[in-house]
Amino acid sequence: MKEKGATTYTLQYKGGEHNISSSTIRRLKAGESVSTNTLDSLCKILQCNISDVIQYIDKTP
Repeated sequence: MKEKGATTYTLQYKGGEHNISSSTIRRLKAGESVSTNTLDSLCKILQCNISDVIQYIDKTP
């Protein structure tokens, strides 16, 4: 988001049909799971690739 100059306002209101809800933004900030539809919307709003917005972290002990 920083590289693209986007804010949470951008995600909520400037994405057109791809707007992301405030509860989903909260989940993203908290590192909780989100749907693939949300990831698709993020990529469309930010005009980037999926590898730019996700990182796999193994949480098994």
